[in-house]
Amino acid sequence: MTKLTFPENFLWGGATAANQLEGGYNEGGKGLNLADVLPGGKIRLEVIAQTGFDFEIDKSKYVYPNHDGIDFYHRYKEDIALFAEMGFKAYRMSIAWSRIFPNGDELEPNEEGLAFYDKVFDELAKYGIEPVVTISHYETPLHLIKEYGGWRSRELVTFFERYATVLFKRYKDKVKYWLTFNEINGATHMPILGLGFSPENQETKLQDSFQGLHHQFVASSLAVKAGHEIIPDAQIGCMLIYAPVYAFDSNPENILHALKEEQVFNYLCGDVQVRGAYPTFAKRYFKENNINLKIEDGDLELLKQYPVDFISLSYYMSRTEKKVKTDEEKAQGNLIGGIKNPFLNASEWGWEIDPTGLRISLNNLYDRYQVPLFVVENGLGAYDKVEEDGSINDDYRIDYLREHIKAMGEAIEDGVELMGYTSWGCIDLVSASSGEMSKRYGYIYVDKHDDGSGTFDRSKKKSFYWYKDVIATNGANL
Repeated sequence: MTKLTFPENFLWGGATAANQLEGGYNEGGKGLNLADVLPGGKIRLEVIAQTGFDFEIDKSKYVYPNHDGIDFYHRYKEDIALFAEMGFKAYRMSIAWSRIFPNGDELEPNEEGLAFYDKVFDELAKYGIEPVVTISHYETPLHLIKEYGGWRSRELVTFFERYATVLFKRYKDKVKYWLTFNEINGATHMPILGLGFSPENQETKLQDSFQGLHHQFVASSLAVKAGHEIIPDAQIGCMLIYAPVYAFDSNPENILHALKEEQVFNYLCGDVQVRGAYPTFAKRYFKENNINLKIEDGDLELLKQYPVDFISLSYYMSRTEKKVKTDEEKAQGNLIGGIKNPFLNASEWGWEIDPTGLRISLNNLYDRYQVPLFVVENGLGAYDKVEEDGSINDDYRIDYLREHIKAMGEAIEDGVELMGYTSWGCIDLVSASSGEMSKRYGYIYVDKHDDGSGTFDRSKKKSFYWYKDVIATNGANL
């Protein structure tokens, strides 16, 4: 194997989202957001996938782990010091929209919320850690969901542009790297998370989802415009779930089916945000699915004029497809599943493990777009056991990460321009898909459990020291 070399300025670090770790859900003037009404436990996706989810908090029926997260809101200094001890060059985080605009549609921002992130950025700067900030990460203000119908409403474009502009002006000297919408292409599978609405029925789901996506495309371009005007050297990226789609076998029907799935899921959003135009394959897809977008004058010109600077992505798994599948063949995944791949093992949550798929993904994306790439999510959700001496020997996590980092190194050797790697859940947090604490990703263990018990105390896992060495050697020592 080629000796892997990572660029000197490679941004090693970790990633989190405000709604999954901050807590303090009703402190500092923060308004309620989507995550605040999502129940915890394995029933989460089942509950929110139902049509007509009511976006209410019902503590008689459910627990709400996002309300506490891991109390980063009060413990950020301790956590950032641990990130610095690992040697992080970058920390991908999100800003909770409803901390800045509690309802989402106010004219003036909440100063207390802005001041909180000032303190976070100042703490990161103290250690020389570069913030990579997601502007919207499954945190739509609840008022915008209930009063406007989420991103189905064109009015959210105005509210988002105002919100993003406030962030750029306030943090122009503190943040250089920005991402507009988290995993934007996942919206058609689970619109409640990215678009902030519960489908009324399956017949209108795609129509409403793609109309909401169009509004987000416009909002993203307006953010790119404002960001470059306010922070001339800013780098503003999109963020995609990427899962390469394999055909189950060499049956041409299955190969064509896999191709079509890949086009719509992996490339439609990227084409609009990077190339600045809807792809040609979208015309037939929209026609066959009765999708009629309302596109206002000037929208297409805006998309063309203000594309993103780079692509960031989450990579957890590949996806295997065939045209006709049975229930027993279906696989689990990050919003998307496909069918079980007989050549791959899976995590305890059924997510298939495919490091080579990451190399394939990076090659596919770079070949198509020729813009820098940034892996901002990748990791293994697993049960961790605390030994009697307090140690946590998560060799399974080290093995997973090692193989994926090797795959990134190979992609760089292939010619891919890769900016950095921020593995997901660098400190244990609430799982977005299951609302569980027991599905742990971190290098840092947090004493918080699914039933809400725990001290919130932090401790270092074996992977903490391993990743520290990876960063110190710039990927040479895996």
